[in-house]
Amino acid sequence: MEEENNSTIWARETSRLWRAWRTVHEMVQDRGYELADEEVKISLDRFRDEYTNADGSPNRGKMQFSARPSEAMLQKYTPPATAANPHPSSDAGTIWVEFCTEKASIGVGVMKKFVNHCAANNFKAGILVTAQPLSAQARKVIQVTQQYTQIECFLEEDLLVNITHHELVPKHIVLSRDEKAALLKRYRLKETQLPRILAKDPVARYLGLKRGQVVKIIRTSETAGRYASYRLCV
Repeated sequence: MEEENNSTIWARETSRLWRAWRTVHEMVQDRGYELADEEVKISLDRFRDEYTNADGSPNRGKMQFSARPSEAMLQKYTPPATAANPHPSSDAGTIWVEFCTEKASIGVGVMKKFVNHCAANNFKAGILVTAQPLSAQARKVIQVTQQYTQIECFLEEDLLVNITHHELVPKHIVLSRDEKAALLKRYRLKETQLPRILAKDPVARYLGLKRGQVVKIIRTSETAGRYASYRLCV
């Protein structure tokens, strides 16, 4: 009876993790990293075969991957050349994604281990997916690493559904530095005059928006057809 109960619990947990796995892959792909569709659109059966133990329990330790930025992403996040820096390097780089094996609250030790792994392997960005929220001290670890590695954390439960697939969520497109400058010049605006989107907004988090970036939001209406608005991330 206990084995049967465990099997039911593990099957449910595996299904939840599969949904979170797919969403985080879609998120990484939507940000501009190179992922094949076959890596993103993995079936539940294949996920179960590859990421569960012999007894049917999910194995988060196997659920990790890296992805390289596409050429378009590298170009988008490369600063303009200057006399002092004629060949600037891109702000974009390889990303590392990991599902935390800890089931309890995520403390400083877990966070430092993840940050050190990203730094040691020269990952420009890292996403840690956790079953439980981070402690206040663990969040401080993230803040002090932002200069050299962009670290983000998501709860598994927040990734069960891809919010950008909802019919009420309009298309969001992150502008490059040049596109942002051209927008401000065209409308003779200062960036502070743009409407704002919070960095903690769910779509902003999905896209990895950083403060100072501008996102183009494309909506449709029965009267105006398609129209665009712009928001500054703060």
